[in-house]
Amino acid sequence: MSQKEIQVIIERQDRADSQPYTQEFRIPYRPNMNVIAILMEIQRNPVDTNGKQSAPVAWESNCLEEICGACMMVINGKPRQACSALVDQLEQPIRLKPARTFPVVRDLVIDRSRMFKALQKVKAWVPIDGTYDLGPGPRMAERDRQWAYELSKCFTCGACVEACPNVNERTSFIGPFAISQVRLFNTHPTGEMHKEDRLEALMGTGGIHECGNSQNCVQVCPKGIPLTTSIAAMNGAVNRHAISSWLKR
Repeated sequence: MSQKEIQVIIERQDRADSQPYTQEFRIPYRPNMNVIAILMEIQRNPVDTNGKQSAPVAWESNCLEEICGACMMVINGKPRQACSALVDQLEQPIRLKPARTFPVVRDLVIDRSRMFKALQKVKAWVPIDGTYDLGPGPRMAERDRQWAYELSKCFTCGACVEACPNVNERTSFIGPFAISQVRLFNTHPTGEMHKEDRLEALMGTGGIHECGNSQNCVQVCPKGIPLTTSIAAMNGAVNRHAISSWLKR
């Protein structure tokens, strides 16, 4: 077992403005390894299969427990978390690429700014600036709380954005995660104070009308969030809001 090796091919990029290239490594196999363990092994000894010494591969990780979302990358063609991608369950050679829906900073490190801008656009938060400091707020019904908790599991990893064919350089689609967060905060007893603002945001440029219903997002979400259900619910809410606004005129 000590002589067994893992073959990994990594798509690298030295700078944000440089061209990508591939580099192959072979590292010793150990039981129960994940992709992060592979990258740490390369970091300790960054020598490729040609014997070339190179800079260690750059990547991001934090919790190592599929909670932070930082280690999302494309592994064997599928966007997923590197910490929960076990070597024993992956076909070799293991191919690692950055999520190129996002700007690449270096190697496997990406810039997720577009996701945070999307959350700002739809006001994905509950205001706590003191204006509503009127004591305990209204409680959610247990039935609503249970499914809302499922939506709250989103950790902005970007897997759904990477898998969505409608998110590309030709569109400004905000992505499935942001639509689901609108549903979450519009259901919150305090968050619904900005319900109409969020629906207006979904009606604007890059909004829900740019969703092509490919359903790739729900297939890659590491938390199993019902993204397509949220998109359907918000599509109905947006239509009702649009009709109501037109009638009020």
